[in-house]
Amino acid sequence: MRHNVGYRKLGRTSEHRRALLRNLAADLFRHERLKTTLPKARELRPFAEKLITLARRDDLHARRQVVRHISDKAVVKKLFDTLGPRFAARPGGYTRALKLGPRPGDGADMAIVELVGSEPTFKKQKEDKKARRDRKTKVREKEAAAAEGSGAGEGTDEKDEK
Repeated sequence: MRHNVGYRKLGRTSEHRRALLRNLAADLFRHERLKTTLPKARELRPFAEKLITLARRDDLHARRQVVRHISDKAVVKKLFDTLGPRFAARPGGYTRALKLGPRPGDGADMAIVELVGSEPTFKKQKEDKKARRDRKTKVREKEAAAAEGSGAGEGTDEKDEK
């Protein structure tokens, strides 16, 4: 039985696993979303959320605790300056893991891990289609007006001469 076994080994030694989680967390904070396998995503969530909780405190001891895990100073600065205040009022649940399905090469389950609040915004398709249709009609009207003004009279004269 697997009682109180709280982590996945991910087929790595403990040092390699720790380095993997640190790199994944740094990339998550840098880009605010990343694509990885589902077991790695599930292991990353509590690790990253603990670091965000430390960033919410924003004191020297918390900063040193975060630097212990993330060595990139730019990422640590972003974590404390932008991400910590963003989640200051939120009582947890800073990340989300979305399942993507199997990877084509080896069938591994894939997932997207993203910070809550950093979702991309999409335009509605109807508005895009309407804007494209309006642009096309404007271009056609301009072409027709240009053809009527200059090309229509000259074309008929050439045909009559032959």
